[in-house]
Amino acid sequence: MSCNRSIRIFVVDDHLVVRMGVKTMFESVPGFVVAGTAASGGEALEAIPGLDVDVVLTDLRMKEMSGDTLIAELRKICPGIRVAVLTNYHSDEEVFNAMKAGAMAYILKSATLEQIVAAIHSVHAGEYSIPAHIARQLAQRIRRSQLSIREMEILQLVAKGKKNQEIADQLGISENTVRNHMNNLLEKLGCRDRTEATAVAIRQGLVKIEDD
Repeated sequence: MSCNRSIRIFVVDDHLVVRMGVKTMFESVPGFVVAGTAASGGEALEAIPGLDVDVVLTDLRMKEMSGDTLIAELRKICPGIRVAVLTNYHSDEEVFNAMKAGAMAYILKSATLEQIVAAIHSVHAGEYSIPAHIARQLAQRIRRSQLSIREMEILQLVAKGKKNQEIADQLGISENTVRNHMNNLLEKLGCRDRTEATAVAIRQGLVKIEDD
């Protein structure tokens, strides 16, 4: 492959204006060629295998198929394909699911042209490109996914205002064991104390507070 070969982009977005805007944008940048576009994940899965594509640029929230599902399915039929996300949305779950599916870049539509081009160059080179604040979200989400069943039980009881000894009595374990689990919880959640851990857990839907 020539080092002077243009990077061939395929754009997936269910909004025509956005799709055409991204296409026009890349056509104005030297070194890029838009190999095709699709209005849905289904269209993309049909078109991409028959095309010469270097990087797929996809939105996440689409009507027929979500972006993370498209990425996972695309990588099954084109294992070497490189995918970048271009979206307005960046909830913890959306970032986590997109990267888990195989996205190599997470780009917000508010990014500058220079930032988008730089991210695509990185992906084309086999490197990841994730803004610092998105990377922090991803790290926090990964830590939360590592909570054990016991830690989740304790977090639920902490959120209900239970003290360590009360938790120990209810779960049939020692107070020292509860303390050890709490230390692990705080580290995984990136919290300083149980009050902050409770706030984070409620805000992010890790626990539900119900009336007894």
